[in-house]
Amino acid sequence: MLMDISSEMIHALLPVYLVTVLGASMVTVGLIEGIAEATASITKIFSGALSDWLGKRKLLAVIGYGLAAFTKPVFPLAPSIGWLVAARFVDRVGKGIRGAPRDALVADLAPAQLRGASFGLRQSLDTVGAFLGPLLAICLMWLTASFHAVFWVAVIPAFLALTLLLFAVHEPMRQPGARDGKNPLSLAAIKRLGAAYWLVVLVGVVLTLARFSEAFLIFRAQDVGLSLTFVPVVLVLMNVAYGLSAFPAGVLFDRTNRKGLLAAGLVLLVAADLALALMPNLGGVALGVILWGLHMGFTQGLLATLVADTAPAALRGTAYGYFNLLTGVAMLVASVMAGALWDAYGPAATFLVGGAFAVLTLGVLVAMRGVTGRVAAD
Repeated sequence: MLMDISSEMIHALLPVYLVTVLGASMVTVGLIEGIAEATASITKIFSGALSDWLGKRKLLAVIGYGLAAFTKPVFPLAPSIGWLVAARFVDRVGKGIRGAPRDALVADLAPAQLRGASFGLRQSLDTVGAFLGPLLAICLMWLTASFHAVFWVAVIPAFLALTLLLFAVHEPMRQPGARDGKNPLSLAAIKRLGAAYWLVVLVGVVLTLARFSEAFLIFRAQDVGLSLTFVPVVLVLMNVAYGLSAFPAGVLFDRTNRKGLLAAGLVLLVAADLALALMPNLGGVALGVILWGLHMGFTQGLLATLVADTAPAALRGTAYGYFNLLTGVAMLVASVMAGALWDAYGPAATFLVGGAFAVLTLGVLVAMRGVTGRVAAD
């Protein structure tokens, strides 16, 4: 939560700062956002595999959160786009290092029959920070009208997060068989992950192609007239919807048909894209942003749960690494495409094409077999 407060204080303003202060184009912003997320995803595969091989999770989490904390002061100090790209890159490396071990920790600790609720709760707690961060950014922008002041304040919760992890979080006992000492990146390990796991990865990749960076939600709000001071309210709305829906959706994951819930999440994404494309006013943008957040609540925790269900316990870190690598590449493609469409044809075209990809994803999901219910406990 603390690191999300820090990161979202910066990320809520960074796209606008890049365009209005440093003169970046929309394609540049899309490329930066895509590279940032792809970097995190590529790093996750190695950190996840290393956590499986070592049988340790906390050390990698500390390194990841530490990198994120120590890059935060670069944002207010950066004199050019190049410095911001470098800071964003290192920050996402930190996210990549901590992401897979953290998710593997949740999977290790959660009872198999409550994994959906556990990942839903984690998503909800994440989003508490994700909407408190933009709220603080709004207040500080209103008080100071200074990007740099907001960026400096964001340094504080980042180092609080690192301190909390260092002194209050302890490495859990690993279950018997949770570490086998084999190379988790070998071809044999890839085969051991199994067809059901790779089917989940395919669903995640296709879904990610339908959903680009949330930076474009901010641009859409600015495009219809929202002032710079209140631009971060976009992420507040999205994360409130995300946070309020993720835990109830996670509970449903454990009790009902998961394929149907994924389909419901895609329908929400289609509705969000249509509102953002066809209702060019603040009310339409607010509706689209709320629907976008609900879509996240219905899909992200479920996908994380399905990875835990389908991957062997000894390869969970590696499984999250592969999943995040491939969905991160898809996010890069989607974000660059969204920026190019925006520059060439305007915001409506960007969201309509996103909606078309979501419909395509829904068709792929309906045609698939195997993503329908719970997997047996370990």
